Amino acid sequence: MDDRTRAVQARVYGKVQGVGYRLWARSEATGLGLVGWVRNERDGSVTAWLAGADAAVAAIIERLRHGPPGASVSRLDVEELETWTTPGDFRIIA
Repeated sequence: MDDRTRAVQARVYGKVQGVGYRLWARSEATGLGLVGWVRNERDGSVTAWLAGADAAVAAIIERLRHGPPGASVSRLDVEELETWTTPGDFRIIA
């Protein structure tokens, strides 16, 4: 069993606001057992902070590349985080 943990910050660009992207991302992340948050940015992108098992983080990164129905992802930037504190759940930040 692999118990490595990983944290990333992902920035998603394209048609990702007004299509339920944050709700979808929270559902996908919690389904994978991840913690963190997701929020809309002023420039029309969405930022997500995600932490958990390495395999689960890898899986959510791939899902973020496609998004929910109605979304159109043009770019995904992922930054590995060296140090982090677990928030304990997954939140949508307004």
